[in-house]
Amino acid sequence: MEKNGLNGMGLWTLLEGFLLLANALAILNEERFLAPKGWGFSEVSTSGGAKTLKGQIIGLIYAAQYLRVPLIVLDAITILVMLISG
Repeated sequence: MEKNGLNGMGLWTLLEGFLLLANALAILNEERFLAPKGWGFSEVSTSGGAKTLKGQIIGLIYAAQYLRVPLIVLDAITILVMLISG
């Protein structure tokens, strides 16, 4: 039986997906991965391209990297809830 028309995908699953995406963005390394592909923060800040889509995505990546400690706390809470709830 379907719940809320989402085929079993509830709010908790959606939040877990966003948490996984935030974790994936937080671990990207600028020197090894982003800068060689032209996605470094210095390119956006020097050229004034913060209004472009590429600049917005780079800003999102850097925001996720800046919030690593809260992400670790959210990961721990998620793991505990999953252990308790089964």
